[in-house]
Amino acid sequence: MTTDLARAPIDDLVTIRDWLRYAVTHMSRAHLVYGHGTSNAVDEAAFLILSQLDLPIDDVNPWLDCRLTTDERQSIASLIAERIDMRKPAAYLTHAAYIQGRKFYVDERVIVPRSFIGELLVEDQLAAIVPDPMAVTRVLDLCTGSGCLAILAAEAFPNAKIDAADISEDALAVAQRNIRDYGLEERVHTFKSDLFDGLPAGTYDLIISNPPYVTADAVAAFPPEYQAEPTLAHLGGADGMDLVHRILRDAPKRLAPGGGIIVEIGDGQATLEAARPDLPFLWLDTETSKAEVLALFADDLKAMK
Repeated sequence: MTTDLARAPIDDLVTIRDWLRYAVTHMSRAHLVYGHGTSNAVDEAAFLILSQLDLPIDDVNPWLDCRLTTDERQSIASLIAERIDMRKPAAYLTHAAYIQGRKFYVDERVIVPRSFIGELLVEDQLAAIVPDPMAVTRVLDLCTGSGCLAILAAEAFPNAKIDAADISEDALAVAQRNIRDYGLEERVHTFKSDLFDGLPAGTYDLIISNPPYVTADAVAAFPPEYQAEPTLAHLGGADGMDLVHRILRDAPKRLAPGGGIIVEIGDGQATLEAARPDLPFLWLDTETSKAEVLALFADDLKAMK
């Protein structure tokens, strides 16, 4: 460790409040980049401190005046120093990421999960495209990564079997760990698959996907925090839409009558709509996103030009 936090005056920093202030100062001076579950130094420092102490991560305020042992202070100093020196997302340091309060194991083999589809699954079970969650019996999660969306889909659709597919064996190993942690081995099954190539036969009532959709230029300009994630999980070609086009092309053959597909595409709305004027995209917004998640019904895709 090279940062001053590794040599922090731990005798002077006694409470969580002390450490939060000290960490925010050093993280701000280091010009860290956020976006992997937090958006600023205060929230990131609170997440790291609370995680290190095995405290609930949703609110630091009840704990601010708690005094820390010497060992706790040393461990927090080391963790904050690692965040600054290594420039890794905090989730990789704690091996934990959260979607709507659900905790998932993560490491450098997978992108840190932050999909807006997870928010939609938890909040209303994708009501815009799924009229009856109890009627959904088979779901596909393409590009599953950590498996978080497959797990949330199992929660949202209790009668469904879930296939979770990814081209990365490393990612599938992480997904399998999370599936075991949630006790869903009987309902969620993983497949090594290049999108639809490698999946078992049959159709799905629902397909969800958060595929790579970042442009090549944007990936080349990534700050260290984003470079720490697998490039495979980000790179979507020159305009970011290479895999999205493949998914939309092949999805009609794998959707059951009356089924639907949900795909997250980042800021690619204008690019995709210009390329596919034949498709009546339905854009599903959340509190923190606009036109980043699309929905299509099976009939719309099967009638496409």
